[in-house]
Amino acid sequence: MTTGSPWFRATNGPQPEPIPEDPYATTAEPYAPAEPYAPAEPYVPGDAYVPGDAYAPIEQYVPAEPYAPADSYAPADSYAPADSYGPAEPYAPPAEPYAYEEPASPAGVAQDHPYEPSYGPYEAQQATQAPADETMPLRALEEVSEPISEPPAGPGRAERRRAAKGGRGRTRGAAPSASASAAPEGRPLSRVEARRAARAAKDSAGVVASRVVGEVFITFGVVMLLFVTYQLWWTNVRAGQETDRAKAQIEDTWAKGGDDNEPGAFEPGKGFAIMYIPKLDVVVPIAEGISKTDVLDKGMVGHYGEGKLKTAMPADKQGNFAVAGHRNTHGEPFRYINQLKPGDPIVVETQNAYYTYEMASVLPQTSPSNVSVIEPVPKQSGFKGPGRYITLTTCTPEFTSTYRMIVWGKLVDERPRSKGKPEALVG
Repeated sequence: MTTGSPWFRATNGPQPEPIPEDPYATTAEPYAPAEPYAPAEPYVPGDAYVPGDAYAPIEQYVPAEPYAPADSYAPADSYAPADSYGPAEPYAPPAEPYAYEEPASPAGVAQDHPYEPSYGPYEAQQATQAPADETMPLRALEEVSEPISEPPAGPGRAERRRAAKGGRGRTRGAAPSASASAAPEGRPLSRVEARRAARAAKDSAGVVASRVVGEVFITFGVVMLLFVTYQLWWTNVRAGQETDRAKAQIEDTWAKGGDDNEPGAFEPGKGFAIMYIPKLDVVVPIAEGISKTDVLDKGMVGHYGEGKLKTAMPADKQGNFAVAGHRNTHGEPFRYINQLKPGDPIVVETQNAYYTYEMASVLPQTSPSNVSVIEPVPKQSGFKGPGRYITLTTCTPEFTSTYRMIVWGKLVDERPRSKGKPEALVG
């Protein structure tokens, strides 16, 4: 190493390196040695050892008193042997349970977990001998009951992209795969997975259509059930109320003394007589006309008394008294007229008299347009000439109105009401 400028050095040869200054050098005075060591005074020994008299006699030895035995040996308690050598009594543990006393910690620190009796002696000894700095970590490790496991890591970005590409070609309505419909535990659904799950939750057009059709059929079935209930039950209830009211009105009119025997004096829909069929337990009012709404649907029997279908009245000396009634629903007064046999009575009560007819013949089925069955001398009835007849008409088969059933009868008795009821009603 060279110092300074080469133009002002005495020589151009290598210069000696300068001695670095001592950073610890001080400007204090130089060390001054202490005064020279002065030796202590010379050792002066004490008095010389004077030994004792080596040949001085020792004190005379005096022996102890000799051993004197006792007069006789007498044990404290005489030995009494047991009666027999039987087994010893079984070991009985102490009344109080063994209570282990936890030794104090060497460092004076209170232990967190007291000694449990389930530990054996070896564990207790190990616990007492373990130092404080080792006992606490071991106790802490015992408190951990289950190993801590990290949650499973979800799929990466590349896996999610592959799952999204695999779901694009899926047909609508098909069930999504398990990886596309749900995310692993601990990870929320991504946007693509959420949209795919929402599409999968929606029902397809076929499912919606089948559901609509099913609901329509269910609704239709419920409506039909209600309609049948109305026709078979509720109409009969209402018809019974109407017939009771009409019967009471007829009897009230008779009580007031009204003259209802003149032909054509009855208004359509107005009751004027009462029919009895004892075999069928039928008691039903008879009204003028065969209107479905005003007469038949109210549970009453209608008289053919209008236009070309006009027939005779019971009081007429000759003719055919023809009536119509429902076989099913709305009171169904003629439901069982097919059970009538020749000779069964049919009674018609008016204001002035009782008219008793006997069943003569029946026509099980005929066309609704066959009006010859209600003529003064009805055809197919078996009657040969004019007389006083009665004709009952109703629909057949049951619960339909395709055909008509006809029952004929012939007058056998006319009895004034003042003489009381006829024998057919009394019996």
